[in-house]
Amino acid sequence: MTSAAMVEARDPYTGGHLWRVARFSMTLAEHAGLDALESTRIGIAGFLHDIGKIAIPDAVLRKPGKLTDDEFAVIKTHPEVGASMLAGHPLAALVEPAVLWHHEMPNGRGYPQQLRGDAIPLDARIVGICDAFDAMTSTRPYRAGMPIEKALEIIEQQLGEQFDATLGRLFVDLGRAGAWQHIVGHSDDGIPLGVCPACGPTLVRTQHTSDGETVTCPACFAQLQWQQEEGPAVSAPSIQQGRHWRAVPTGQRALFAVAQPDPQLINQLVQRWAALKDL
Repeated sequence: MTSAAMVEARDPYTGGHLWRVARFSMTLAEHAGLDALESTRIGIAGFLHDIGKIAIPDAVLRKPGKLTDDEFAVIKTHPEVGASMLAGHPLAALVEPAVLWHHEMPNGRGYPQQLRGDAIPLDARIVGICDAFDAMTSTRPYRAGMPIEKALEIIEQQLGEQFDATLGRLFVDLGRAGAWQHIVGHSDDGIPLGVCPACGPTLVRTQHTSDGETVTCPACFAQLQWQQEEGPAVSAPSIQQGRHWRAVPTGQRALFAVAQPDPQLINQLVQRWAALKDL
């Protein structure tokens, strides 16, 4: 799981992506009728779905603009790379379907194997919807993140084509009932992404971040300092009533941003799954 978090840390515009996809996936699985153990397993698969991107060159993964056809062809190798990385691991079977097939589509136009309909494993159908939704609602260097309703409308339009019709409908209904409101734009429960003045919401804060701690923007390498301030948050709600966190530029710039995955966050899903498995 640390390898998966390292991928996220390399991509400046996917802060919190793995946590969000894991949360979306686990919640969707639960509402689709899967038990707690299976839902947690699918949450773990959501966290690991992009592990193959660790092999994608920074020039492609960190490119601030849209990808060329050749660059997109490189990106499309990550599901098979991820499955190869997991091969032989004793827990690989728990997550391999989502890692390998989360970009497949019911209409057969996905990748890497152009699977159709129910030939796509349930895990992959769930994670695929959640991954696409998070991509649409997350800010990229060439566009702002979509409003939740707009992303839900796109999923609705693609039911049975890009997205599983039954699961996609359930995802849309949950979204319109407010289920995704406190996951979109967050990197953990109750923790919204921090904003770099130059790059937007790229800064990941953890449950253990302290007042005065420094953070480096993974997009522009500006160094900022976390500060707690009185009053309502400008954007998303904070976990502490009446106070919010703000990242204040220090005027310094790092040569690079060091990947710092949060070990407690990474282990939460594994511990939950292990506890349920032993029941």
